[in-house]
Amino acid sequence: MTKLTDTFTLSNGHKIPKIGFGTWQIPANEAKQAVADALDLGYRHIDTALVYGNEKEVGQAINESGIQREDLFVTSKLPAQTKTYEGALADFETTLHNLNLDYLDLYLIHAPWPWDNIGSNHDKGNREAWRAMETIYNSGRAKAIGVSNFNVHDLDNVFATAKIKPMVDQIQYYIGFTEPKITTFAKQNDILVEAYSPLATGGLLHNPEVQAVADHYHASVAQLAIQFCIQNDVLPLPKATHRAHTENNAQLDFEISAEDMKVLNQMPDAAPSKTHNATQG
Repeated sequence: MTKLTDTFTLSNGHKIPKIGFGTWQIPANEAKQAVADALDLGYRHIDTALVYGNEKEVGQAINESGIQREDLFVTSKLPAQTKTYEGALADFETTLHNLNLDYLDLYLIHAPWPWDNIGSNHDKGNREAWRAMETIYNSGRAKAIGVSNFNVHDLDNVFATAKIKPMVDQIQYYIGFTEPKITTFAKQNDILVEAYSPLATGGLLHNPEVQAVADHYHASVAQLAIQFCIQNDVLPLPKATHRAHTENNAQLDFEISAEDMKVLNQMPDAAPSKTHNATQG
């Protein structure tokens, strides 16, 4: 059983709600209402990014919610193509301005490579960007810092010059696609793994094997997929634009048995047609 008030603890001691509300692929004209609904339903962890094009609307929902800032956890991300120290500092200022906030709870490097050149090597640029992340963290305007879409090589590269290790790695993760090399390495280094697309961008919803397990718990596939992440000590970031789906995603009043977790962890990829690590999650 998981509640929206439950938290993980990051390596620096900062608490992070175990369920986030993701805003990837939510258009700007829908983002304000979607986030407002999530906050009204009890979500306190909101995830966005400069590249999503909805930071301003996310910020409006946050600022109009009436919820105390210290009771919220807000994440945004440095654009993937920004690989210089000065560029990263400038983009962070843009994000704070867009959100109309004084600080972020978590700031991530969105990817180790630009989205138009996935898989290219930017080791030097990532070290420069990370140096900027450390400057931002030391300023107190980001309570935690981390990365997204980084594999073991990319993390090791940052470790080589880092004074502060990343606290989070946000990756694509769902039943059938659990990135064991990255998740094991991250946990060995006290890095919390966050799961974007925990429903495989909808790919799990029509999987009969997953549906059968969900039926056993009288749960929806979405609820099962989200609880699966949490029981693997991974933080899910489900998104929804319909209030009913947002509410349903947070109703996790069951626990998956160890036997069923083993079955789910051994499942083959339920959405093999999806292009992994080629998204902006």
